[in-house]
Amino acid sequence: MVKLSQRLKHLADMVKEGAILADVGTDHGYIPIYLFQTGKIRRAYALDIKQGPLQRAKEHVEACGLGDYITLRLSDGVLALEPKEADSILIAGMGGKVMLHILQEGGEVIRQAQELILQPQSEINKVREYLYQRGYVIDREEIVFEDGKYYPMMHVVFHEKEKTAYSELEWQILYRYGERAIKAPDETLCRYLWHKRGQYEQILASLKKEHRKAAVIRQEEVERELFYVNSALEYQKEDL
Repeated sequence: MVKLSQRLKHLADMVKEGAILADVGTDHGYIPIYLFQTGKIRRAYALDIKQGPLQRAKEHVEACGLGDYITLRLSDGVLALEPKEADSILIAGMGGKVMLHILQEGGEVIRQAQELILQPQSEINKVREYLYQRGYVIDREEIVFEDGKYYPMMHVVFHEKEKTAYSELEWQILYRYGERAIKAPDETLCRYLWHKRGQYEQILASLKKEHRKAAVIRQEEVERELFYVNSALEYQKEDL
């Protein structure tokens, strides 16, 4: 049986039982193979925009004897899928800008899926904001720490409901760090927040040594992010 890293295992655990999975940016194809081997999914589509990773995935799928159950397609995001071909869509291990492109261009394939499992590597605040503004609900979030890095990931469903009455500050914290940063204590999240705070403080100290206009503008941006992470930590202190 395929063995997954801690990050990939947590992503696989978010996929619902009996799903037809589309794994976008499948790389080696490990997640759909693992999920089929464990009996959690009925079938899968392994998608990648590059021929090289898709070929590696094909070799692994065939080596496991799963060619009848895992379909491989060269695809920019989900463009090679028809609406309702997959009811669970997993997009992980790529930058937020690329992920937003996939979500925006995915059309009915994205809108008609029953769940999205997302793990952007950057600009997660923009991904969360995009989802919330379009009626999606992030009903589960996790942060995995592996090999010295933090990996926030989320389970997303579409659900029309009244928008929660958060303040502007709370929305900005939510976009960056998730709803638990406001609502519930979480030790892993707290460690992640301290990690981000340390990063911003280090960047700020370096920027303060420069006097170029670009450095001054960047300093203002970092100070704003430092304010939001400190505010999130204050919410965690209230609950812990």
